[in-house]
Amino acid sequence: MTNIPETGRTPRVQIRLVVIQILVLSLLGTLGGRLWYLQIREGSEYAKEASGNHVQQVVDPAVRGSILDARGVPLADNETRLVVSASRTDLLKMKDDGKAVLTKLAGVLGMKPKEVQQRVRLCDAKTPQPCWNGSPFQPIPITDEATPRQAMQIRERSEDFPGITAEPEALRRYPAPGKSNTAQVLGYLSPVTDDEIQKAKDTDSPYLRSDQVGRSGLEREYDKELRGKAGVTRYEVDNLGRVIGKAKSDPAEAGSSLVTSIDSRVQRVAEYELHNAMKIARTQVDRVTGEKYKADSGAVVVMEAKTGRIVAMASAPTYDPNVWVGGISAKDYKQLTGKDSDYPLLNRAIQGQSAPGSTFKVVSTAAAVQAGYAWDGGYPCTSSYSVGGQVFKNFEGESFGPISLGRALEVSCDTVFYGLADREWKKDGGINPKKGEPKDYFYKTAHQFGLGKQTGVDLPNEVTGRVPDRQWKQDYWKANKDAWCKSGKKNGTYVEKIEYEGCLEGYKMREGDSINYSIGQGDTLLTPIQEATIYGALANGGTEHVPTIGKAIVSADGKTVKEIKPKVLRKLPISQATHKGIDKALAGVITAGTAAWKFKGWPQDKITLHAKTGTAEVYGKQTTSWLATYSKDYTVVMTIAQAGTGSGASGEAVRSIYSALYGVQPDGSIDKKKALLPTPQKGLPKVKTDGTITSPKVAKDPAKELHATDNASPSPGGTQPAATTASPTSTNRTTRRRPRRRGSRRMLT
Repeated sequence: MTNIPETGRTPRVQIRLVVIQILVLSLLGTLGGRLWYLQIREGSEYAKEASGNHVQQVVDPAVRGSILDARGVPLADNETRLVVSASRTDLLKMKDDGKAVLTKLAGVLGMKPKEVQQRVRLCDAKTPQPCWNGSPFQPIPITDEATPRQAMQIRERSEDFPGITAEPEALRRYPAPGKSNTAQVLGYLSPVTDDEIQKAKDTDSPYLRSDQVGRSGLEREYDKELRGKAGVTRYEVDNLGRVIGKAKSDPAEAGSSLVTSIDSRVQRVAEYELHNAMKIARTQVDRVTGEKYKADSGAVVVMEAKTGRIVAMASAPTYDPNVWVGGISAKDYKQLTGKDSDYPLLNRAIQGQSAPGSTFKVVSTAAAVQAGYAWDGGYPCTSSYSVGGQVFKNFEGESFGPISLGRALEVSCDTVFYGLADREWKKDGGINPKKGEPKDYFYKTAHQFGLGKQTGVDLPNEVTGRVPDRQWKQDYWKANKDAWCKSGKKNGTYVEKIEYEGCLEGYKMREGDSINYSIGQGDTLLTPIQEATIYGALANGGTEHVPTIGKAIVSADGKTVKEIKPKVLRKLPISQATHKGIDKALAGVITAGTAAWKFKGWPQDKITLHAKTGTAEVYGKQTTSWLATYSKDYTVVMTIAQAGTGSGASGEAVRSIYSALYGVQPDGSIDKKKALLPTPQKGLPKVKTDGTITSPKVAKDPAKELHATDNASPSPGGTQPAATTASPTSTNRTTRRRPRRRGSRRMLT
């Protein structure tokens, strides 16, 4: 008979009880440890978070800083408008997702219901503009042009318009076209996205859902400085949301102002002259095809030669940046981005790259000297240059006999550079050079000039241009070989033949490649800002500067000024003697060379100009006009696509810009009183604590004499009314700021 303990528990039961006791004690220990962790170790942190459940935050957006020109004239500032907005969160709580409310709102605002509904939908890959690309949790603006009567209707009948607000808000304001528009330089704003909020969450400049951020131009480049810091007021509330007290308040800090080196008067002249040159070019006929030039796009850069500061930068076609304020319409968006728009959002001064034509010959000249060719050597300038079965012609078949490198620049003789580049290609081993043998002076010199890379201008999305050297040939061939081999044909069209050759030997530097390259044709690509940097260095003695537009960051109260100093980029790879020779030759272009017919009567003895014309051919398009120039103070570079020759399309426009700068009259005399900027502006405008701006002192005040014609249309040639200030602010005067609240194988010269 089995002995059973008096308790009635068997050993198995006792073991089970012990296990259960251990489990219970473990659970109690775990709970106790967790309680200690929450109440003692992390108690203060959780207490803080718990208190936040009883605190509501009210955000007061910061006033965005102004963008000013070199004299203090606002290029971008703020104005108060009545903005009607919709809360998407509130609308989605309704049975019809708010369609009835939006339809009723459209009737009050005089808009189409469909347009209003489009403005509150969220942007994605499949949703076309207009749509909302900001946070879905912030108010979405429907219009910023509401009248006081419309706003009153909405506010007085709030029960009919749930989720709709009509409030005065500070919105960005830009100059209208015709008044130093500067659109591509300034850029535009749009609402911050959730992704941007998350990425900036742990930085020293986080975003709020109400923020507008720069999307291009200076608005994007200096967004952090311009944006300021929003104010946040924290209120203590009870469980019903009623305010029971104020917990803490952080006042808003207005954004700093950006002072630029842009002179709005010169900017206006540059914009007009570019537009007018394109207009005139469209009336001219291509002598080869008999067709009128299209002149569909262009750019001009005016830069201080000794500092690299940008005085004016214009790109065409342009647009009105005010269309982005308060949300852009479908019609406006299509006009800016559609296939027939010519893409006005592009800043062609830094993003437009094309073959530079003969303006590139200053680089080829420097390369020839580096390769050991004498400056005064007698190089044959013949009417054509033959290689195998191909004939490379000089412009219009001109022939000047044996000439120096300087004279070759002056008359822009293509065949001189063909011969030099061809000889170097042969010295380097021809199409099959031995490893390590090629010296490639013509390509290496271009890299030494800084080509093939960004200049570093303080604008976003600058492109690099292209130097088609041996490495580029290899990379380009690898990327395109399969496509070329698939579509190329030995006896096909011109393009198919090129693709066939590319398939077989696209990685090799051929003789024709080097010949084309020497005069800025073929696969060579430059931007206007790169040209301006090179010619600016020629103007100042050989120093390339980083092109800059920002001149100073000034705090909202004017007490803190952070200057943006000019930066040296590099020295040109030329000797003093070579520089002197190039300088003399480019001055000769104005007096006896390819630009002489456009600068006849210019006071060269008083204001010495230097120039290089360029006419670049691109397969399937009309010729591109280039004109690169400089004086002792400024560099002016203009290019117009599909417009004809360099001097023919751009000569008069560039001359007019210099005339406005220096006060040169049509008869060649100089009127200093009408000179806009005879010397670069050195001082900074002063922003006072009361919001007024005092322009820096200069020797003369031409603006006073020009106010009477401020709204007049510019006229080509001589000193123009267009050179007036785009604002009542004039030199040496104090003005109150605006209200602020929240290649082809065939070449031409």
